[in-house]
Amino acid sequence: MSIKIAPSILSADFGRLADELQAAEQGGADWIHLDVMDGHFVPNITIGPLVAAAARKATRLPLDAHLMISDPDRYIRPFVDAGVDSITVHAEVTPHLHRTVQEIRNAGARAGVAINPGTSQELIREIIPFVDLVLVMSVNPGFGGQKFIEASLGKVRRVRALLEESGRGDADLQVDGGVTTANIRQLREAGATVVVAGFAVYNQEATVAENVARLKTAASPA
Repeated sequence: MSIKIAPSILSADFGRLADELQAAEQGGADWIHLDVMDGHFVPNITIGPLVAAAARKATRLPLDAHLMISDPDRYIRPFVDAGVDSITVHAEVTPHLHRTVQEIRNAGARAGVAINPGTSQELIREIIPFVDLVLVMSVNPGFGGQKFIEASLGKVRRVRALLEESGRGDADLQVDGGVTTANIRQLREAGATVVVAGFAVYNQEATVAENVARLKTAASPA
């Protein structure tokens, strides 16, 4: 099973956002990940639809919006209008999850559901038949550059099993938080199909293209 690399612009230089996006695209990235935080559901404030629209102008890659916000229903249409291709909402914050997922799909985007490190995969069992993506958070959301929570590997395996059991083996299984060249192969072997990488892509140790290539090489079978 191959794995897609989705650089997170949370770790990019926003003063050079277009250049940073184009570097990721030219380097072989598969998606661009937008971390949307409201300072309420998570302790940080990041970007909104205006930045998503700017990103859309700068890259042809699919834009993947992760809404870490308390009221995602209000922002589905604005993000779709800004050009995002998929929207992921948190199971912990959405009281009418099926309705929200349907609204995302009706708006023309792929629908995803995310769970935090302290949330059991059982919370999303009933929604899995209706989503295109499940996101397993491998850090507590809110800030980039955090260390990978090792117990997340077991959860990725359990979510993969749940997807297969539900007849949704075609859905993407995404992992976000602390992804590096040291753990990406384990994540692929556990069943992940997409990894979000922030600092592992946007750092001063190498170029963006080199970092994307290193992740892809590290994910490959030995």
